[in-house]
Amino acid sequence: MNILITGFAPFGGDGENPSQLALEALPGAIAGARLAKRLLPVSFLAAQRAVCAAIASERPDAVLLTGLAGGRAKISLERAALNVKDARMPDNDGDCPVDQPIRADGPAAYFATLPLRRIEARLRQADIPVEISNSAGTYVCNLALYCALDEIARQGACTRAGFIHVPYLPQQAAAHGAPGMPLETTVRALTCALEEIARG
Repeated sequence: MNILITGFAPFGGDGENPSQLALEALPGAIAGARLAKRLLPVSFLAAQRAVCAAIASERPDAVLLTGLAGGRAKISLERAALNVKDARMPDNDGDCPVDQPIRADGPAAYFATLPLRRIEARLRQADIPVEISNSAGTYVCNLALYCALDEIARQGACTRAGFIHVPYLPQQAAAHGAPGMPLETTVRALTCALEEIARG
């Protein structure tokens, strides 16, 4: 099995992004599945291109996108992606879209196709704080999930895809006055999720 896993570069004035650090800490294979790692730019335009290009080149059996949700205290398994770009702050290219569709003629939303309940149960068994979230927001993380699911649908592929949001690192949490999670716990959470995905 080939699993495409992505993280995001730092943004919003932070020098680190835990999704990038966790991506780098993961091994090249988990539970017999090969991991194809990609770091995505925090850019509406560039992230869309990068997600579609990675799916086209890797032809993965599953896609797990990850990103930072500052302010959340738990690992968040995203249920859906909305066809909207609505930024509360500019991306790293200075783009700040408001009420714009990701694809003008695309579906209003897509549902993630990864085994979210199985992943949730596995993380609870591992004593990792976890939740299923009904909103991936309207920033670049949501766009990445929408583009992945849209590209898969347009190809008519059977590839499964989903998104996991992770909390701040402890040092970021202290600086922002928000909840955080040690990097080791985030890596453990993603490892558990990948093991469940690799089970098929």
